[in-house]
This record gives sequence, structure tokens and C-alpha cells, in this order.
Amino acid sequence: MKTDVVIIGGGVIGTAIARELSRYRLDITLIEKEDDVAMGTSKGNSGIIHAGYDADFKTLKGKLNIKSNLKFDKLCADLKVPFKRIGSLVVGFNEKDFNKVKDLKVNGEKNGVKNLEIITGDKLFRLEANLNPQAKYALYAPSAGIISPYELTIALADNAVINGVKVLLETEAKDIIIEKGQTYGILTNKGLIETRVIINAAGLYADEMAKLIGEDFKIKPLKGEYRLFDKQWGSLVGHILFPIPTKLTKGILVAPTVHNNLLIGPNSYQVEEKDDLATTEVGINEVYSGARKLVLHLPHQDLVASFTGLRANIEGRDDFIIEPSKKVKGFINVAGIKSPGLSSAPAIAEMVSDILKEVAKEISPQLELNYKDNFTETLSDQPRFTEYADKIERWQEIIERDSDYGEIICRCEKVSKGEIIRAIHQPVPARSLDAIKRRTRAGMGRCQGGFCSPRVLRIL
Repeated sequence: MKTDVVIIGGGVIGTAIARELSRYRLDITLIEKEDDVAMGTSKGNSGIIHAGYDADFKTLKGKLNIKSNLKFDKLCADLKVPFKRIGSLVVGFNEKDFNKVKDLKVNGEKNGVKNLEIITGDKLFRLEANLNPQAKYALYAPSAGIISPYELTIALADNAVINGVKVLLETEAKDIIIEKGQTYGILTNKGLIETRVIINAAGLYADEMAKLIGEDFKIKPLKGEYRLFDKQWGSLVGHILFPIPTKLTKGILVAPTVHNNLLIGPNSYQVEEKDDLATTEVGINEVYSGARKLVLHLPHQDLVASFTGLRANIEGRDDFIIEPSKKVKGFINVAGIKSPGLSSAPAIAEMVSDILKEVAKEISPQLELNYKDNFTETLSDQPRFTEYADKIERWQEIIERDSDYGEIICRCEKVSKGEIIRAIHQPVPARSLDAIKRRTRAGMGRCQGGFCSPRVLRIL
């Protein structure tokens, strides 16, 4: 198999790059070692689109976060991905915290974040009634938002496929083939893919891909644990609530999710194994204790799930690596994309596109990035029963066109058979119960699939 560009990794960064490059007349292949996209960090994180006040204004993280933040309204509208710009509060309790809040505001303004405000007194509790009564200050950033990270990743992949990208699942990179100091191909578990350009967006494993060409950086994963509560608690807070951040983490947050659940977490500590996704009693207690510093009266019941995510932390470096290799022509590293990686994804993809234009000039005169005439910017509307709760006559019209939309399979999340069948036939098709869950939410409710999983499996 031959192609112009291979992207290693089907997370939000790899799929964002794939969609961006699909604007050009290029033969592009994305490979992912798991059986679906969004199987790593992209399915286990807070789902926050950060305003951009935290990352140092001199870093790539700072520049790309703010550049991307402004793009999410249109991007999510185009891709039919739920996104809510609800704003965030960084909450302080003493004078030391107040000084940090002021520093964050100054840094954010240097980054270009608009409408930052330090709030005190009654105004703070009018904004967030259930905040810890001892809170004294908060940095308010109205441009922060919430999103479903795996739904964004899936939509980016679907749109890339519609525009000609090949997505090869269960395809693992085993070796990089180099000829005369230039990439020649990738050896995978399914054979050789010849390619002129390799983009290393392998997430937690980006260091192992880079090592294959002789580059030396080390990813030491940071582990974070979360708790997710039932939708009846989703209105407990109306904003994303953060504690004062540290050098390692933005801290244990309390926030509604884009699907109206309540999320708390994550803690942060280093682990050795890149597949260590176990939750721990100590960790979950730490998350609960940390969240109670922001909101005293958190629920003890109605827990839907506890889960863990890993972040690609590069040892000895606190910024993204987005650059062409100095050792091998045609190899581009996109590594160490921890927070605010999700928030920076659109701008990262544009940056990689610009790098590719320069790399192409160096390696091959024939590899030109010319825009297509027929790039498809949007995905088609995908009716979901939950969005028609107060428009039942319009849902009835959908049922009359396709009776499968009249049969509810998942009672907790109100998912119809039609939605499940559609997920199975998307451009990147759902091929497992978990893949259907990520696309439709069937099995994500209170019973966690206890009722609907056998029925979904029969449909699959």
C-alpha cells in the first residue's frame, strides 16, 4: 500500500490533523492500533475547552489554546458536536490565592484572552450559589466551555473519511523504514505502508515512535481519576469550577458535563505503565475530598461511573513538541499533548499543516499541498431523540420516514434503534458495544447498559 501521508494515532489530535489535511489533494492514511478512534486520552479527560489564561504566554500551549478556543463554536456546529460555552471560575480562599488569581489574569491577558474578571463578594455567589461559602475570590473566564472529547474525535474522523482519508483500525506501527535519511514507510502488524511523510500523533506512545528513528524524549504518564454522577446532579453548578492550579495540574474540578451529568476530578500523579487505567480507593477519596473544597454538598449517591485518564507528560519538558524531526526527513513529531491539548486541537492541526508544507518542499517537488475544490466542511444532521423531547411532532415525522427511530433501546439515555443502526454505518463505523456507546450514549446512563446492552448487541 502506498500513500502520501501516514498519521499515527486516532485520538483528537490525530483526527484533527487528518481532517485539516483532507482539505488538500493528498492521499492520507490514519492508523490506530485499537478497534476505534478516541481510545486513549481522548476518551478519559475532563472535556474542558480552556479559556487560555493558565499556560504561559511564551509557550506553544499558551499560543495554541487561545487560537483554538475561538474556533470551537463553528467547528462544533459544522460537525454536529455538542458544545456549551458556560465559563469557568478559578476559586481562591486567601490572600495567597488572590495573588495567584491576579497572576493568572495578567498571563491570560498576555495570551489574548478577552473579558477576564476577578469577582468577589455577593457577585461570586450570584454566579455560583453552591460554591463553598468560604470562597473569597474567583477569576471568571466566560470563554471556557464543555464538550464531549470522544464525540469530537469521532466527528473529526468521520469528516476526514468523507473527505477521502483512509482510517485503518487495529493497525499498529511496528517500525519506521528509512532510506537515505528520509522516511520510506511504516511496517505495521498488517504489512508495509509506503509513505513520504509520517506524522507522529501517537499520544502516550509518541516517544516510542520517535525512538524508532533515533530521537530521545520520554513520556511519563500522569494519571487522573474521575467520578461521574447522575443527571439529576448536573445543575448543582453552572460553571467549570477550578481550584488554584499548580505546576503539575489545574487541580480537581467540579463541572457539569455537556450531557448534563456532574463530573469531579482529576487528581494527578505519575505512573510507570501506559495502560494503568485502574481506579483506586485512595485516588477516588482524594478526588472527592478535593472537589468538596469547591462545593461542600456533593452527592454521596447516584454515582454513574468512576474512570481514569492518562496524560502524555514529557519528562523534563512542560510544553508541546510540534516540529519536524532533525534526524529524518519527512517525520513530524506532535508529542506531549497534555492539557490544554483538547482545547488546542484545531490550532495544532493548522500548525502541522503549515509544517507539512515546508517538509514537502524539502522531500519532494511532487508533494504539493493544493486545496481541493470539493472539501466537505460539515457532517449531516443526526437526529437524537433526546433533542426532540419538546418537539414530538417533528420526531414523529422522523419515525414516519424510518420506523426504527420509534423504538427506544436505551431507556436511561433515551436512545432509539435508528440511532444505533446509524452509528454502525457511520464513516468510521461502530463495531463494538463501547463504540456504539460513545456514538449514541446507549449504556451510559444510570444502569450502565444493564438493560440495553443485550438489545444493542443483537442489533450489532
